[in-house]
Amino acid sequence: MRAGYLAAPGVVEVDDFPEPVAERAGDLVVRMHRASICGSDVHVVFHGFHDEDCLGMPGYPGHEGLGTVVESRSETVVVGDLVLTVPIPTVGRCFAEYQLIEDTQVVTLPAGGQEDRLLMAQQYGTALYAMRMFWPEDGTLREAGTAAITGAGSAGLFFLQLAQRAGFEHVVISDLDTRRLAVARDLGAGTTVHAPDESVTDAVMDLTGGAGADLVIEAAGYDDARAQTVAALAQQGTIGLFGYPERRGLAGFPMYDAFRKVARIQWAGGTQAEPGLVAFRDAVRHIHDGEIEVGHCLGHVHRLDDLPRALAVAAEGGHGGVKLSLDLR
Repeated sequence: MRAGYLAAPGVVEVDDFPEPVAERAGDLVVRMHRASICGSDVHVVFHGFHDEDCLGMPGYPGHEGLGTVVESRSETVVVGDLVLTVPIPTVGRCFAEYQLIEDTQVVTLPAGGQEDRLLMAQQYGTALYAMRMFWPEDGTLREAGTAAITGAGSAGLFFLQLAQRAGFEHVVISDLDTRRLAVARDLGAGTTVHAPDESVTDAVMDLTGGAGADLVIEAAGYDDARAQTVAALAQQGTIGLFGYPERRGLAGFPMYDAFRKVARIQWAGGTQAEPGLVAFRDAVRHIHDGEIEVGHCLGHVHRLDDLPRALAVAAEGGHGGVKLSLDLR
C-alpha cells in the first residue's frame, strides 16, 4: 500500500508499505477512501509534538478518516461497513491506503451518505464534545447571551454553529484570514474581527457595553489568543480552551485577571475515549440530517502522494481553505 509517514521532525514522505492484517479480536482493516488534515497534525509534524516511537510508521499522524472495512475480527463491525475512523491521535494511521484499527475506534456510517461531508464528523465531533463540556446542555450555567470565538478554522466555525444552537444571541469570531471570516458571516456570525489589526476584546466590550462575553472559546492555538479569552470574558464567565498548545511545558497566562473575574476555565480533549463515542455518533447524525453546515470544509482535496505539500499548506494557514482533505482511492 501507499502511505504517508513522518520520516523525521518536519519531514513527511510517501512510500510503499506492506498492507496491515487483522490478527487480534476486535481488529479491523479499513480500505481508506478519505482523510483530512487536523491542526494538531501540523503541530505534530512541524512543532515537535510528535511521538518518537511513531517516526516512520505508515499513516502517522493522520487521525481523521473514512473508509470501508475489508477485513474484520469484530463481532459488531463487518466487512463492507462504511466507517468513520476516530483513532486516538497517538495511534492514528489515516494517511494510508489501508488502516489497522480496533472496532472501538470506528463509527458505522449511514448508507447513502455523502462521504466528503460525513468525514467532517470527526472534527465536528471533537467540537461537539468540547461544547458539551464548555456549556452543558442541562442549563446549569448562566443565560446564554454573548459568545466569542478566537479562530475561524474548521473547529471555530463549528463552535460558531454550536453557540447558535445553544441559544447565544450574539456571537463574535476573530481570525487572521478574511476569507474565513467571510464564511463566518455566511454562517451567521454577528460580528467578525480581523486579527491582529482588530481586537476581539474591543469588539466584545463594544457589543456588551463593557460587560464581556458569557463564553469565550479559544480555537486558534496561540498563547496570545488564550490571553484574549480572559480579557474578553464577563465576570464569572466561562473560558473554553480547545486550541493546541504552542509549546511543551510552561506557558504564560494572565492568572491574576482570570482570578479577579472568577473565571470558569474548562479544557477540552479526549473525545476518542468517550464511552460509546457518543459525540462522534451524534456528529454523524447532525451532518447526515443537515442540522450542521459543513460545505465550507469541502473542496480543498489533495492526492495521497501530495501529502507533504498539503501539510505545508495547512501550516501556512490553508491558503483560505477551511479544511484540507486527501483522496486515498
